[in-house]
Amino acid sequence: MALGVLVDATVVHADRGALGRYVDGLVVALCAAGADLTVACQRSDEERYGRLVPPARVVAGPPAIVHRATRLAWEQTGLPRIAAQVGADVIHLPYYSMPIQAGRPTVVTIHDAAFFTEPEAHNPVQSTYIKSATRTACRRATRLIVPSKATRDDLVRLLGADPTRMDVAYHGVDHDAFHRPSEDERRRLSDRLGLRGRPYIAFLGALEPRKNVPNLIRGWVQAVTRQPDPPVLVLAGSGGWDDEVDSAMATVPLELQVIRPGYLRSSSLPGFFGGALVVALPSRGEGFGLPVLEAMACGAPVLTTRRASLPEVGGDAVAYTEPDAAGIGTALRELIDDGAQRKTLADAAYARSQEFTWATSAEAHLAAYQRAVEQ
Repeated sequence: MALGVLVDATVVHADRGALGRYVDGLVVALCAAGADLTVACQRSDEERYGRLVPPARVVAGPPAIVHRATRLAWEQTGLPRIAAQVGADVIHLPYYSMPIQAGRPTVVTIHDAAFFTEPEAHNPVQSTYIKSATRTACRRATRLIVPSKATRDDLVRLLGADPTRMDVAYHGVDHDAFHRPSEDERRRLSDRLGLRGRPYIAFLGALEPRKNVPNLIRGWVQAVTRQPDPPVLVLAGSGGWDDEVDSAMATVPLELQVIRPGYLRSSSLPGFFGGALVVALPSRGEGFGLPVLEAMACGAPVLTTRRASLPEVGGDAVAYTEPDAAGIGTALRELIDDGAQRKTLADAAYARSQEFTWATSAEAHLAAYQRAVEQ
């Protein structure tokens, strides 16, 4: 008999950031693996999940849960009620928090421990909430899912979490959505950004301290200042609150160009990643690093750091740098000047990305759900 799984997707934002891509990729693969799936979601996502997972039950929460405080309150009472109505065997909470009285086994995804390791790099209000939710989940969830061994080890070291109640389930990547782009995809993205074929260094992510954007800007300036045709720096992504970004931007010489296009649709990302000279994601640490994997799947040469989980994702298929501006500058300059190395990295990255699938991730999640039920 198929396992009855309720996945709480009400936390997913409309912009389908990394959390949305995790939840969307997972539920599709869970359905394909034969789970008896129910998805709880925002009203605005009801039709979307109906298309994504037609065999699943899709239950929309009340309109008021678009507000975080109301959603968290609803999570405590409304979500367990849905679980009871559909007869779920287990509830999966994909983002830190959980109902205290769930009435059945709970599995919570803890994406990283960065709120404990680098509290200054996060919004204080969000940090307080996530830290409290993480502690609660470590104590009360039936099982925890983590996206990397690095996150598992951090939770054991920092919070004394029980490693026997944790399951590592790497994220996958949608290889249809993230693929080596055609020349037309590259050209359309380049034209949309106003580049008209000019070379560029690509970054994608929120402009928050952990993403290390100020040092990327300074390192890029060091790398390209004396280049005859300096590549543009494109900082894509929605939102963020890193106060140092504007200070770093003030150091950019007039002859260099930075483009900040904001949010890019998922359909634009193969052209964005695959058309870049280098995709630079020099984060100070990630729970997994989904944009690194997605860039690899698009056949891009990727520059990242060895912090936290990133070597688990990149392996030997990406270039690494220290997160300081000088290190980023040196590494970028070497890649800009060495087309053969970029080609080698691009091919290796694409090949390694094929090892990460949502089907494999769903298998690991289903095993965690089964363990939770058996406990």
